Amino acid sequence: MQKSEPTRSAARLGHLEAAVRKAGVKLTHQRLEIFRELASTEAHPDAEGIFKAVRRRVPTVSLDTVYRTLWMLRDLGLVVTLGPNRESLRFDANLERHHHYVCVRCGLVRDFDSEALNALRMPAAVKAFGSVVEAQVEVRGLCERCQSQRSPRAKAEDEPRFAQLKTAGLKGPEQKRKGRRSS
Repeated sequence: MQKSEPTRSAARLGHLEAAVRKAGVKLTHQRLEIFRELASTEAHPDAEGIFKAVRRRVPTVSLDTVYRTLWMLRDLGLVVTLGPNRESLRFDANLERHHHYVCVRCGLVRDFDSEALNALRMPAAVKAFGSVVEAQVEVRGLCERCQSQRSPRAKAEDEPRFAQLKTAGLKGPEQKRKGRRSS
């Protein structure tokens, strides 16, 4: 795995430890090693990769412990997942250029079009990794139904972020007749 700079890795590990303790979660030796492995890499590893690396140092760690620890970190907002969500792999037969909105609470997925996002140019840093075959944006948030179930204070805290999305030229199904649906 591609390793992080030691100072960045130590800062990430310190942040994870402090946040987990603040949440009242027990910091076991196995969890600490999982945190250490995740904080020390820039490679966006999957659970199996973390498991293999941690198992070299802690032979008693199980793959289940790694998964549970990673999902706990996600639920605490300390890591983000890339790709499909934990419940199921999603499939999309819509092969036209489009982007996805994903509700982080209920898992609702909807397609949307955005000329602004389609026009984004790949930065040189991305091109340095190799050629780009396809690019899609996945926007994550709370759907209308889940948002209506939130407290008034939580809704008020989200308003500035939603206003930024609207000014970015995002078009959803309600704004475009050709609105396509995925679920």
